[in-house]
Order: sequence, then C-alpha cells, then structure tokens
Amino acid sequence: MKRNWRAKLKTALLASAVTLFAFSLICYPKQSLQASIRGLNMWWEVVFPSLLPFFIVSELLISFGVVSFLGVLLEPLMRPLFRVPGVGGFAWAMGMASGYPSGAKLTARLYQEKQLSTIEAERLSSFTNSSNPLFIFGAVSAGFFNNPQLGLLLAVSHYLGNIAVGLVMRFHGIRKERGQPKRRPRSFSLPYALRTLHKTRLKNEQPLGKLLGDAVHSSVQTLLMIGGFIILFSVVNQLLYMMHLTEQLAPLLRQLLRLVQLPEQLDIPIFSGLFEITLGSQMISQTDEAELLEKAVAVSFVLAFGGFSVQAQVASILAEANIRFQPFFIARFLHGVFAASFTYLLWEPLYLRAAGNETGNIPVFWHAAAESVWHERWQWLQHYGPLATMLFLCLYIWLAANASNKTRGRL
Repeated sequence: MKRNWRAKLKTALLASAVTLFAFSLICYPKQSLQASIRGLNMWWEVVFPSLLPFFIVSELLISFGVVSFLGVLLEPLMRPLFRVPGVGGFAWAMGMASGYPSGAKLTARLYQEKQLSTIEAERLSSFTNSSNPLFIFGAVSAGFFNNPQLGLLLAVSHYLGNIAVGLVMRFHGIRKERGQPKRRPRSFSLPYALRTLHKTRLKNEQPLGKLLGDAVHSSVQTLLMIGGFIILFSVVNQLLYMMHLTEQLAPLLRQLLRLVQLPEQLDIPIFSGLFEITLGSQMISQTDEAELLEKAVAVSFVLAFGGFSVQAQVASILAEANIRFQPFFIARFLHGVFAASFTYLLWEPLYLRAAGNETGNIPVFWHAAAESVWHERWQWLQHYGPLATMLFLCLYIWLAANASNKTRGRL
C-alpha cells in the first residue's frame, strides 16, 4: 500500500514537472530558443570535437587489449588505494584528460566487458569524472577570469579533490563484499601483461575497418545523447530564471553561503552552476561584490559538482550498464567540498606566492600572458570545432547507412 502511494506521488510529480516545462516553453519561446542555441553552440564548437577523439581511441584501446595490458601493470597501485582493478587507472587517466562524462562511459564499457564487479564500477565511476584541463585553463581561468595564473590553483584543487573522493569511496560497498573472496593485487609482471594484451586482442579479433567503424558509431551516438542533455538543461536553467524560480530558491543557498562565509551575491551564480557549469562559472567570474579568493572557491565547487546537466548525462550512461547512479551523486558533493577546501588551503602557496605578490593583484606580466597556450587552444577549438563536428556527423550518417543496407541485404 505504501509503495503504491509512493508510485502515484512520483507519477504526479513527474507529470506536473513535464507539464510545467511545456507550458514554460510556450510562454517564453524567444528565451528558450536563445538558451537552446547557446547549448547547441557549446556542444557544436567544443564538446563534440574535444571528446570524440578520446572516445574513439578509448574504444580501440579496449578492443586491442591495451587497456587490459595497462590494467595488469596498474593493479598494484589501484587495488590498494581505491579497491578497483588496474584497468580503473586507464579510466581515471582518460577521465581527467578528456573531462565529463568520459569516466562514466569507460566505466560502463569495462563493466560490460566484465572487467569490473558492480561495486567496483560504482566506486570507479565516482572519481573518474572530472573537468578537463582545457576547460579549466582555457575557458575558466583565461577566458572567464582573464587570469591564466588562476588555472593552476583550480586544476590542482580539482584533481586533488578527485583523489580524495576515490580514497573515501574505496569504503563503499565493503559490507556487500565481506562474503566474497578478497582479491589481492597481482605483483608487477610485464610478461603476464603482454600475454593478457595478446589474449584480449585475439578474443576481439575483427577487421580493422570494422573496429574503427564501430568505435566511431558508438562514440557519435554517445555524443548525440550528451548534446541533447546540454541543450535541455541550458533551456531549463533559462526558464527557471525567467519564471523567477531561481530568485525564490536562491535564499536557501544564501544560508549555506553565510555558514561558509562567502558573499550572498554568489547565490544566483552558484545556483546556475548547479545546473550548468559553463554558465555558472561565467556568472561567478562576473560577480564584482566577491573577492578573487571567494570566487575561486565557488568556481571550484561548481566545477567539481559538475552540474545537473553532466549528472544527467552520466546517469543515462550508467543506466544502460545497470550501474547505480546514487554513489556517483554523493561523490559529486564530496568532490565539491574537497575541491573548494583545497582551493582555500592552497591559495597562498599556489597563487599568491606563484604570482609574486601577497596582495592578490595580478602582476602586469600575467596580463600579457592572457593569450596563453590553453586559451589559444580553446579559441582554436571554438573556431574549427564546428567543421570537425560536421565532418564526423557526415561520417556517422554514412556508417549508419551502410549498416542499414547490409541488414536489408541479409533479410
């Protein structure tokens, strides 16, 4: 009876939310279109061309057995520290290099390959998803803050927070594993790693063209799903602001900001960042009432939390592999707290001392370095990203058409 009541309440809430969303689209068509275009541009210019190479290479590395090879070599490190197999080291490294939601995709792929148990997949997904260096250095520090020196502080705090989350989440699921035999980490053995690589390649032996086509097809499909979520949450964020719900919910966040001694004027920027990290980071950087340290702490939390847009992407990927989303969601709060704390603690050694002064003002030579390497790469991606996206979408359509024709031929 109680379960039936909960199911009915859930149905009513979901139906009401979707109806309100549809009604809002009708009331604010112009603002919805602008938000949709903003989300599409982010996916079109940056997300698709930056993530696609990592996704394709990851699929090929798994098929050729390189990931299994690295898993054997990294087993002595990953098993004692994080209680995950050595292949988790590959997902961890690729997640940091390529950014959200690569870690979740690789975790799901390794779980489907039966290289991870359910508990290990939940642990691994919790700390292998993070912002990539290009976004932290190029977009946030050099682009939004016009302060490349800040990128080092944000990046170190972000990745240290990620490691801290992994060390905490190693205790996740211990009770469920008590009845299972303990897996001791295999000692470092290069010959065994090479044999594992060869066996894995033979098991997945297919023509190179087929492997490459499958990798492109799977990667583009995932990125199309990611693009849909980015556009959706960009529109949701705008509609919440237009309906003044952001102003109504922000006071709840304002109370938390008082507890941690941050300016109340950061409430709406942080609230926006809880939905979409790009917009939230930009709004935080433009808050004149906050000091640079306070803005850096707020941005660190937003980057680590990831935003509901990223979390929806991860939830969709994990659901396809039947991996629970709840541990990942809890880990995002932990990552936000850890990253913000490290930003505050490392402010003096990594920013003030590195910049050469104790006042927090940026030296003149840092203004000259605004066009840093990371910023140039970010601008290059925004300029040429749409062309790369268009080319790979055409390739995806061609591969899908060929697969469809082959299926019809067999029938």
